[in-house]
Amino acid sequence: MEKSQAKTGIGQASGDARYALLILFLVYVVNMIDRQILSILMEPIKKDLHLSDTQLGLLSGLSFALFFAIAGIPIARLADRTSRRNIIVASLVVWSGLTAVCGMAQNFWHLLLARTGVAVGEGGSGPAAHSMLADYFPHGQRSTALAIYSCGVPIGILFGLAVGGWVSQTFGWRMAFLVVGMPGLMLAVLMFLTVKEPVREILPPKIEDRPSIAVVLRTIWSNRSFRRLSLATSLHVFAAYGLLQWNPTFLIRTYHVGPAQVGLYLGLIVGITSGIGTYVGGWLGDLMGRKNGAWYAWLPAIEIIVTVPFYFAVYFAPTFELALLFMIIPNLLSNAFTGPIFGTIQSLAPPNMRAMAAAFLIFIISVLGQGLGPQAIGLMSDLFQASAGTNSLRWAMSVIVLTKILATWQFTLAGKHLEEDIAAARSAAA
Repeated sequence: MEKSQAKTGIGQASGDARYALLILFLVYVVNMIDRQILSILMEPIKKDLHLSDTQLGLLSGLSFALFFAIAGIPIARLADRTSRRNIIVASLVVWSGLTAVCGMAQNFWHLLLARTGVAVGEGGSGPAAHSMLADYFPHGQRSTALAIYSCGVPIGILFGLAVGGWVSQTFGWRMAFLVVGMPGLMLAVLMFLTVKEPVREILPPKIEDRPSIAVVLRTIWSNRSFRRLSLATSLHVFAAYGLLQWNPTFLIRTYHVGPAQVGLYLGLIVGITSGIGTYVGGWLGDLMGRKNGAWYAWLPAIEIIVTVPFYFAVYFAPTFELALLFMIIPNLLSNAFTGPIFGTIQSLAPPNMRAMAAAFLIFIISVLGQGLGPQAIGLMSDLFQASAGTNSLRWAMSVIVLTKILATWQFTLAGKHLEEDIAAARSAAA
């Protein structure tokens, strides 16, 4: 059945599947708004709470990513056994409420604690959503479906930067947290009342037959393509997320532009170009991957290496306008990996371990990529302060760009056995 469905498009999917994809996309939009809002607020928060760049890096990177990743494992375990829809609804309520609480922070530790709570809440959403979509859409459609879902990232960033920058400049950074925290609570009610839990490809096993977490992780990690894709994606996200988190601060400091202007222009660039790139990347992944599974890894490799010279052009641009212009290509291509990679992971994993497979990959890329990327830039910026002065952030971000070359190499190697491993996983599932 799956083989015959693989050539159909998203448009031929059931109405329930398309509606669920729309709601999960909106959930991801809210997720990214609440996660990314901090990036446009870092400069006013730094001045108000008297923080260092290292502390800002900790707030936006390691502390968030670590708890986000750790929470995702046990919640994904639960998602492989119970209602994934209900888990996403509960997670949405938790992280949206705590985002609003961030606006009440009086010092670094208050903000750190609230952001940790946001991270724990958001950790429960992604793996459950990936698992739901894998049951709604068969192999051959998953890359496209997960690319559409992943378009929530750039759209969320657009609203987070644009709305956050304007509210911050007009009413202060505290009000920005309060404003973006509210929509998630309403969306949670809508999802609970209208989205159906999909029928699983394989029913959850009886309690006595369920494999332990150790067995699940060992099974997933034993897959050579999973290991290589995890390393490649982590290296890419280390650079991409770190740069994304610090870009607003870089533009504000370097070109002395207000947060409202930076948030609007940068938000539009990220939202429009990255949204297009994410969808097209997923669509191309399915188009080429149906012919040769290796393209699910080779396509991200090509997209990532193209961004490297444009990043250097951004950080050494003489004017604000040129910096924004050079950001178009990196934002168009940097998030295009999501559909092919997350769709491939769902195709490689046993059906009863799909949420855990997504959670394990998210754990790896969150700690190594999203966690250490912003933190590394903040630390290097403080270290370069003595020699580079106001240009310390520029040099820190330029060093991080080089990691993308290593990511390209690993994605290229990942394609070597990918076709064979996908075929073996589908045969085992059948």
